[in-house]
Amino acid sequence: PLVVCGPSGVGKGTVIDCLRKRYPSKVFGFSVSHTTRQPRPGEIHGQHYYFTTIEDIQRDIDQGMFVEHALVHGNYYGTSKEAIQVLQDENKITILDIDMQGVISVKESNVPAKYIFIAPPSMIELENRLRGRGTETEDAIQKRIGNAAKEIEYGQQQDEEVDNRIFVNNDVENTVNEIIEVLNEWYPQL
Repeated sequence: PLVVCGPSGVGKGTVIDCLRKRYPSKVFGFSVSHTTRQPRPGEIHGQHYYFTTIEDIQRDIDQGMFVEHALVHGNYYGTSKEAIQVLQDENKITILDIDMQGVISVKESNVPAKYIFIAPPSMIELENRLRGRGTETEDAIQKRIGNAAKEIEYGQQQDEEVDNRIFVNNDVENTVNEIIEVLNEWYPQL
C-alpha cells in the first residue's frame, strides 16, 4: 500500500482526491477505513468511511480482521485486511489515509508499504485549517492540535527500513506535484 499520513487538518484527504483525479481510476484504489465516529456533513457510508459501532469494530479487531487500528480522539479507526485485498486483487495501488498510530501498526504488521507524510506549514496554519472546517468543537480542536505536535515529531523521523518521504503542504497543487515526482520514482508503471 501507499500510506498517506499526517495530522488531522493537514490536507491528506484533499491531496488524495487530487491524486485520484490526476490518475485513471485503474491505477489507485482508496482503502475505505472503518470508524466509530459520527459522519460529518456530506460523508457517505462506504465511500468516505464505513461507520460502525464500538462493539462491531472491537469484535473485528479481536478476530484479527484489521491491518491497522487505532483509538484517535476518542474514536476507533481501522483498515480491514479485506479492503486491501480487494484492491490488490484488482492490481491497484492501495492508498491508506491513516494517522501515526495506524502507521506504527502497518509497520508492525510487515505489510510492504511506502509512506508519504504530509506536514503543515506551521501549527498556526494547522489550527486555522481545523477551525475553518467548522466541524469540530473547541475541545476537539485542542485535542487534535495537541496530538499533531507528537505526530509531526514522529513523521519527521527517517526510517531506514521503509520508503518514506515528507512533504510540507503549503499549497495543495505544489504538494501534489512534488508527490507525483516521488510516485513516478516508486511506481514506474504510472
